[in-house]
Amino acid sequence: MACVADKQANIEKAVALIREAAGKGAQIICLQELFASEYFCREENYDNFSLAELVPGPTTRRFQDLATELKVVLLASLFEKRTKGIYHNTLAVIDADGTFLGKYRKNHIPDDPGYYEKFYFTPGDTGYSVFCTKYARIGGLICWDQWYPEAARITSLMGAEILFYPTAIGWAVSQPEAINKQQYSAWQTIQRAHAIANGVFVVSVNRTGREQEMNFWGGSFIADPYGELLFEASHENEEVHVEELDLGKIDEVRIHWPFLRDRRIDTYGPILNRYIDED
Repeated sequence: MACVADKQANIEKAVALIREAAGKGAQIICLQELFASEYFCREENYDNFSLAELVPGPTTRRFQDLATELKVVLLASLFEKRTKGIYHNTLAVIDADGTFLGKYRKNHIPDDPGYYEKFYFTPGDTGYSVFCTKYARIGGLICWDQWYPEAARITSLMGAEILFYPTAIGWAVSQPEAINKQQYSAWQTIQRAHAIANGVFVVSVNRTGREQEMNFWGGSFIADPYGELLFEASHENEEVHVEELDLGKIDEVRIHWPFLRDRRIDTYGPILNRYIDED
């Protein structure tokens, strides 16, 4: 969905879209990263801290009631105010009976032109998380986490059947079209690789629309454990899509491609180094 400056208007739009998805048969519904506002991290502005809220808090309580009514699982990415001076980019997970299952706080925090997230967010301290919902065991990671195979691997090893990535990523208005295509392709490719390497489904949910000098590239997609695209949204349009996922396919893929079986965990110690320097 595209967002506007009015936080309450975004929440009401999200509620309407959740109802639409549930009406189409959705059981697990994921909203994009920081859906309740425009992507405020494009600038360093102290006023934006007023957008933050407690998690659980007013928005999660609203969604708990909605989840109970519709019997759906909800994943909602929120700007969390943990305490005075400590804020997180947080994914709240609500089960189909309205139970607040917990939250995942974004681990990888970017700091690039147009994405000044280190100004706002403290790195996550929840560890990687898997939530046993009514319909599936799901893992939640957030945007910049998408680029890190370690995050996908650990979450999969914890038993996730579906990796959800709520996202806010786009192109600078001034950027050449050739670069746009390269960036989107890389973004999708690495996440499809997570699906293949771990034998899981990947659901990536991005925002769309223009905000200041940024065109958010939409392109939300779903990949199966073979990395095959089951769905790909347009770049420009708001869309609600429901896809039926056969979780039995996970075992099928892992039997034929036993990557988890053949992992040489005794050789992976060097991954804990920032960089492996020459002697």
